[in-house]
Amino acid sequence: MTYIVDGVALLAQTETRVNLTTRSRILAAVAAIFFFVLVLELIRRRKLQERYTVIWFILALGMLAGGIFPQLLEMLANVLGVRDTNVALFALLLLLLLALAFESTITASRQGEQITRLAQENALLRVRVGEGGEPRTPPPDDGA
Repeated sequence: MTYIVDGVALLAQTETRVNLTTRSRILAAVAAIFFFVLVLELIRRRKLQERYTVIWFILALGMLAGGIFPQLLEMLANVLGVRDTNVALFALLLLLLLALAFESTITASRQGEQITRLAQENALLRVRVGEGGEPRTPPPDDGA
């Protein structure tokens, strides 16, 4: 039993190291630069609204910083309290994806309410305007 406890203690004391090869660091930097260019191109083509660009630029900066300074991944692992930098990176990405999904859900809900309101206003306008384009008079209100 003491061997197991000693083994766990030894594993807990091991130092985390980021082992990124030069190739993977270059690949991460190139991917980040490509991502910057992609976001700019989507803005230019009006496929991405400007209010979302800040989020994507911060993500691209994080990718670039992680590729250039792999020690940042080690700091992230220490902040999150995990030994492995890969676990910390995937946890951060998972949280980012959940935040983006939540924000998209909020936007879709807001737009759904707006579509319902616009459809109701459109229906009211169609009732007010007759087939010939003449306004209809509302039925008399008998006060009941």
